[in-house]
Amino acid sequence: MRFIRPCALVTSGLLVASCGGGGSESGGDSEAAAATGAIEIWLSNNEQELAWGESVVEAWNADNPDQQVTAQEIPAGSSSEEAITAAITAGTAPCLVFNIATAAVSGWVRQGGLVDLSSFEDGTSYIEERGGEGAGAYAIDGSYYQLPWKSNPVMIMYNKTLFEEAGLDPEDPGMTTHEDFLAGARQIVESGASDSAIWPSPTNEFYQPWFDFYPLYLAETGGTTLVEEGAATFDSDEGRAVAEFWATVYEDGLAPKEASTDDAMSAGTTAMQLAGPWAIPSYAETVDVGFMPVPTSSGTEDVYTFADSKNVSMFTTCENQGTAWEFLKFATSTDSDGQLLELTGQMPLRTDLAGTYADYFEANPDYVAFAEQAERVGDVPSIPNSVEAWQAFRDGYSAAVIFGSTSIEDFLSQTSTEVDELAQG
Repeated sequence: MRFIRPCALVTSGLLVASCGGGGSESGGDSEAAAATGAIEIWLSNNEQELAWGESVVEAWNADNPDQQVTAQEIPAGSSSEEAITAAITAGTAPCLVFNIATAAVSGWVRQGGLVDLSSFEDGTSYIEERGGEGAGAYAIDGSYYQLPWKSNPVMIMYNKTLFEEAGLDPEDPGMTTHEDFLAGARQIVESGASDSAIWPSPTNEFYQPWFDFYPLYLAETGGTTLVEEGAATFDSDEGRAVAEFWATVYEDGLAPKEASTDDAMSAGTTAMQLAGPWAIPSYAETVDVGFMPVPTSSGTEDVYTFADSKNVSMFTTCENQGTAWEFLKFATSTDSDGQLLELTGQMPLRTDLAGTYADYFEANPDYVAFAEQAERVGDVPSIPNSVEAWQAFRDGYSAAVIFGSTSIEDFLSQTSTEVDELAQG
């Protein structure tokens, strides 16, 4: 399925430069860390995020006439991350970029492009107090080269009208287990309510597992990431259960094996998709949507899912890092995060989200499920060769699960070995 995402995704060519370029060593230097003055930041080209960024910058500039912030969109390119990589290499990166994909960070650290935010006196404490226990997952060897900023927890979004036509209860579909989900999906297709039950993209980009296999794997394992302590984790009973679930979806014709040329949910050619809260406005006028957690083999309560986070990094080209750090804290304060939520519907990565912004969620009930889900998420692990590791995974998954040209056992064992080698650098 093709979606309109709130930002461009990283491409397989993003880590073209593995060393050199872009200023001083990662971590910055003491002179730059203390320096204050004008800084430049880059923002996503998403209309709502731009409006948020402009508002935050205006408020900061009004109170800080000697430390003015200038904002612009991330330069156009095949992806945001490719444009950022090129800027690091050329030494033209801004002080801060809001909308960093976690998969890109380890490569930029190797490239010498990122400042270690832990090097600021209150760097680690600020990040961990704001983000809670989950913040540590974004560190590399104990250092924070990104501030966990916002997430779009992936859930099952479904068309209530099509569910009702298929004889499923649109308010409580009862599809929490793999078995029950498959039974409901078959009912949707066999009833003629929709040509397909669900339509994850079957294309081969490295990030596609984040929207089919990975949310269900995180749910099945209670938050185990694809790689932990330098070793792949998915050659396991849990990995096998998720792979076999998706293989059955494809074998039984419940999901197409070709990419959609339009938005299949709006067109009515599928009943479900895996998506985050960013998708809600897309269907406000066309689809009566419901939300449910991704299924697990046993119907586990309080399941985990993929965070689909976007974060903020500081770049070593920044001359006035003191101002950049203070602005970063200002832009991720309780008030600024509240503005982000109001304008974009995306979930700030902070503790007690639902309690902190209770008025917002009372006024916007469609987002409540995502706020609750945001308490239980996992993300892309910060590992060497992250993009290459995910591409190896996708290649093996596509062959075995989507097209059935190899066995699931071979996929899990062989791809696990490949990912191990890549993750060890």
